Amino acid sequence: MQFESKLIPGLFIKRYKRFFADIKINKKIITAHCPNTGSMLGLLKKGNKVWVSESKNPNRKLKYTLEIIEDNNAKVGVNTHSSNKIVFHALKNKLINKFTNILEIKPEKKFDKNTRFDFLISNNKMKAFIEVKNVTLSRKKKIAEFPDAVTSRGLKHIYQLIKAGKKKYKIYLLYLIQRDDCQLFSIAKDIDPEYAYALRKAVKNNLKILCYDCKFSSKGIKLNNEIKFKI
Repeated sequence: MQFESKLIPGLFIKRYKRFFADIKINKKIITAHCPNTGSMLGLLKKGNKVWVSESKNPNRKLKYTLEIIEDNNAKVGVNTHSSNKIVFHALKNKLINKFTNILEIKPEKKFDKNTRFDFLISNNKMKAFIEVKNVTLSRKKKIAEFPDAVTSRGLKHIYQLIKAGKKKYKIYLLYLIQRDDCQLFSIAKDIDPEYAYALRKAVKNNLKILCYDCKFSSKGIKLNNEIKFKI
């Protein structure tokens, strides 16, 4: 996934009303859109280095978008809108080992009247739903975790994936770790025990889990290495 324009560096000041973040850029304080509904636990330290994008849309109320926060010298992608773009690029370019032989990719595919999954992929032998979860949390060195807050939406997706599996779809949860400093992925069951329980149940119902980290450059963010996980 490529950035629309070169990112602008700054320093984090504060986040408020969930979707607003004050950033210091060249001695000036600007307000940026924060496109992340999670708690962003561990990232919101005043003075952290950040990078923002600048929109070319003259009608946008907030000109800037918070894209990356630096945490302990590691870059962390916090724009959840980027997750599906990164995974779509990976699917198209056969960067995911499990999906090198797919013929069709349909983003935001409807499953039933109340549920859409991030991707429906298919070939002549199978159809599979993929739900993508953006991961930013790391409380222990080299270990990424999800979720960073109680997630009712994530819980719903697990149970809907189980339903899809019973209708003969292959089902996958892809945890996209928008960091480059982790070697293991785990579920933060102390933060959301109900989610952890549901995920274990789903794995027994043929849910497959994939975990990948990301590689950052000045031009964009790309899916990188497959990461080991334990649940």
